[in-house]
Amino acid sequence: MRLTLASQSASRRAMLTDAGVPHEAVAALVDEDAAKATFAAQGLSARDTADALAELKASKVAALGAPGLILGCDSIVALHDGRLLDKPVSRKDAAEHLTAMSGQVHDLWSAAVIVEGTRPVWRHVERARMHVRPLSPAFIDAYLDAEWPAIAGCVGCYRIEGPGVQLFSRIEGSHFTILGLPLLPLIGYLRTRGVLTS
Repeated sequence: MRLTLASQSASRRAMLTDAGVPHEAVAALVDEDAAKATFAAQGLSARDTADALAELKASKVAALGAPGLILGCDSIVALHDGRLLDKPVSRKDAAEHLTAMSGQVHDLWSAAVIVEGTRPVWRHVERARMHVRPLSPAFIDAYLDAEWPAIAGCVGCYRIEGPGVQLFSRIEGSHFTILGLPLLPLIGYLRTRGVLTS
């Protein structure tokens, strides 16, 4: 059984490769801003938005005729006040995101959906709760000197496997979820489908 990742995400590809999961990657070409606006108008929660986006990405690649199992993924950051953060579009935007997160707790939702043919056959959504320590303006500036523009593609403005870990006083949840993929449940399902040996 063939697995296609509906994404060009370097971190998700690395997780699958490092875990020994054979796969190919195809960009989903989804207008995420338009999709999020639609889901917001429907009143979807942060959790359900991540789930819906993951399904949309998998379905888009499945519609291209990719055979086998198509894996779509998405991550959403929900602040304590209910706002959802997108990827920062500029260094100034990143600084504003970090300031909003400073001294607060936010939820990071990571969703994975597998589509086979035209329908979803498996889905899983996990939450990590991220406790951000108080961040001084000097720290934020130095952090962005080191990490911008590498974090431009990161929801939440952090790479937890790098200097981004310095933002936190406490983390609740799976490391894989924070990287953008609920990996252990996914591996369990792939064993049942013969992608991996059980």
